[in-house]
Amino acid sequence: MDEQPPPFFKRGPAPLALLSFYVALALALLVVDARFQTLEVLRQALSMFTHPVQSLAHLPAQFLDNARSYFASAARLQTESAELQRGRLEHAAMLPRSQHVEAENERLRKLLGVKERQQVSGQVARILYSARDPYARRVIVDKGQQDRVIAGQPVVDDIGIVGQVTRVFPFVAEVTLITDKEQAVPVQVVRTGMRSVVFGLGNGELELRFMPLNADIRSGDVLVTSGLDGIFPAGFPVAKVVHIASDTTYTFAQIRCAPVAGVEHFSEVMILDPRPPVALPEELAEEVAGKNAATSPKGTRAKKKRPKKD
Repeated sequence: MDEQPPPFFKRGPAPLALLSFYVALALALLVVDARFQTLEVLRQALSMFTHPVQSLAHLPAQFLDNARSYFASAARLQTESAELQRGRLEHAAMLPRSQHVEAENERLRKLLGVKERQQVSGQVARILYSARDPYARRVIVDKGQQDRVIAGQPVVDDIGIVGQVTRVFPFVAEVTLITDKEQAVPVQVVRTGMRSVVFGLGNGELELRFMPLNADIRSGDVLVTSGLDGIFPAGFPVAKVVHIASDTTYTFAQIRCAPVAGVEHFSEVMILDPRPPVALPEELAEEVAGKNAATSPKGTRAKKKRPKKD
């Protein structure tokens, strides 16, 4: 029995025949599917199996896109955060300044309103710094001789008396506050009309001196300028009585007062123009002129040179 070796290659239909068959089958399926939609179910079934494969194939691209978007978002957020932080710091620095400017403008409006309320004239000045003497209550303002400021002018704020100009320089002036030990202001009690003088104590308080023990003074009484000194206009608030000590061992009552105005607080004040001199009556003016002529050196020499009568 002859045995033949197995063939190495199994031959089938010719490749051209297979190609023609598959092409015809594909065309037939395309025509049938386009006409009757017969392969829709098959496509949906195949999509169930191909979708995970497509998602898996898109994962690297999606990962790269997400990473790029993440880093871009992180950089943008950092930039926005830095801008917001810088803006917050700028606004935080501007807010106190704006509040200070608003308060300063309000005080300036009140200072200008003093002219209308009290019928006085003056100019607004800014406090530059305090005097070097730690035991004195003096400040330096930005108005001087070039602004026609002279020694003796009263200084007020929108509430009351602050002090008095004591020294004048070309561009600045020194103001002695009413709380200084060397400062005294003639005052009048609003409730009773009683007149007196209030002195500074050097510690931010005032003292109403030379008042008898039985004086009609109460805690809370408001003291205003009496205008008798010819320097401070009458009617400006000066202080308020805060403490009264009536000790029989002393001749006068010890009356402590607190200044009404912002003596040691604000930075804007108003320097009032000097009060015009009060004209004396004719009789008094002639008497004063006669006394001055009699006491003057020329009058004395004239008396000595007067010839004697024969």
